[in-house]
Amino acid sequence: MNWEDECYLLSKRKFRENASIIDVFTKNKGKVSGIVYGGNSRKIKNYLQISNKLHIIHNAKNENRLGYFKTELVKPVSPLYFNDKERSSALLSLSSILNILLPDSQPNENIYKSFEEFLNSINLENWIILFIFLELNLIKNLGYDTNLENFKDNNFQNDIQKIQIDNFNYEVPKFLIEKKFPEKLSNILIKKSLYFTRNIIQNKFFFPNNLHFPKSRILLESYYN
Repeated sequence: MNWEDECYLLSKRKFRENASIIDVFTKNKGKVSGIVYGGNSRKIKNYLQISNKLHIIHNAKNENRLGYFKTELVKPVSPLYFNDKERSSALLSLSSILNILLPDSQPNENIYKSFEEFLNSINLENWIILFIFLELNLIKNLGYDTNLENFKDNNFQNDIQKIQIDNFNYEVPKFLIEKKFPEKLSNILIKKSLYFTRNIIQNKFFFPNNLHFPKSRILLESYYN
């Protein structure tokens, strides 16, 4: 099985003395794992950073065995934000969630496109709102629709509304229900939005499958106290 594709690095771990196993989210193959020989060398290790964009060449004897990657850096992403705690936490948490929840070797063009669009926009001032809408889009593309539009006609008076979805109670900022950017953005709105998307992701995907939720995602919320 030989192929090549563009991808984003989701995770890496040491494998033997001078090799790494990496998980990547590819444009055409979905999430794929493989061995990178020399992955712990200074040259390769420096660009095998979570969320960096890579070009990979994959080689495997058959579909049932872990393949081998040759990697090349296309675009650095995470190194640009090593001194930015909020953005770094967002990149780590998104990559971790995708690595945990995406099925192996199943392409998902919508998720790949929205993930890439966010990475290309993370330097913008309103990046955290884009992150929140990305999580909502991810939830839908993973098979669960929150159907927030059903609550539009409730004549809510406050910026944060209490609603019930599948017998779970949530507090949801009104701008998420209306699917538009808020006129005034506060840390309270941001944190309530992050709480809401996190609770949906946990209730629908992590808790039922006994999966560990990324600490980096919870850390992101702590920056908006």
